[in-house]
Amino acid sequence: MTSPSIFTRILNGDIPGEILLDTDRVFAIRDINPQAPLHALVIPKTEQFRDVTELADGDPALLAEIIAAAKQLADEHANGEYRLIFNNGASAGQSVFHVHAHVLGNIEEGDLVGL
Repeated sequence: MTSPSIFTRILNGDIPGEILLDTDRVFAIRDINPQAPLHALVIPKTEQFRDVTELADGDPALLAEIIAAAKQLADEHANGEYRLIFNNGASAGQSVFHVHAHVLGNIEEGDLVGL
């Protein structure tokens, strides 16, 4: 049996995290190392999917919920404009293998970031 991901531990209240949004199947937290004024992570509550490719193959409706949550966060915190990033694999910058999306907003012009 594997131990819960850091995201599940935040959701369960085992470690602190600022939860910005909580629905039946996803939640969003502020990133602890923000790369933009709005930098949130949208995370499914299930650990079933390691990356966005597995999620798209296994539960496209859940992927759509992640995108809808990203839009909601951007509407609330960034005038509806946002950048959505999925890191897929270690060499692409994924460090937690519990699929999640980075939502970045209020990015200064010319200051696109890579995660």
